[in-house]
Amino acid sequence: MSLFDRLSDALAASEGMPGEDEAHIPPDRGLHIPAAVLIAVTDRPQPGVILTQRPDYLRSHPGQIAFPGGKIDPDDASPVAAALREADEELGLSPHHVRVIGSADVYRSGSGFAITPVLGVIPPDLSYSPNPGEVADWFEVPLAFVLDRDNHVHHSTMWKDTERRYIEILWGQRRIWGVTAGIIANLSRRLEGVMA
Repeated sequence: MSLFDRLSDALAASEGMPGEDEAHIPPDRGLHIPAAVLIAVTDRPQPGVILTQRPDYLRSHPGQIAFPGGKIDPDDASPVAAALREADEELGLSPHHVRVIGSADVYRSGSGFAITPVLGVIPPDLSYSPNPGEVADWFEVPLAFVLDRDNHVHHSTMWKDTERRYIEILWGQRRIWGVTAGIIANLSRRLEGVMA
């Protein structure tokens, strides 16, 4: 069975499984700006996931590791269209290279975004042209590693007099945490057993 079919079947079979948000705010409060990210999985014997590192000089989330993505624009027909547009703008990952599987659980961030993760499969070893205004670096991390819950370290901290919980995934010198790690943790529940 192809990687695309395995991921599609697992995502469909787990539909309705509850995910966790960073913000712990009910979704009907209307406090979140719609956004979308692309979870681009490389189609190889040991699949990987493409992640970016934001430049250190950005005002919002400087230096953090993220999926390609951003706010859904009025011109975007759907979260899928927004995720594909953002991946093209940030990395030069052309939408025609992405075989879209579908959307995973919307993730509500403490910074005020309702993020739709879009899962897709891409050919391995593509050439990218990162936009230096949005991407300082990009890398591929093994999908099996990030989905393995043994690699998800749970932390808590006080922020604005409120306890905030977050997940951290360490891969070599890379620190994946916050929203990106939260989206990965939700996806790992949905895709349990796929990479076994």
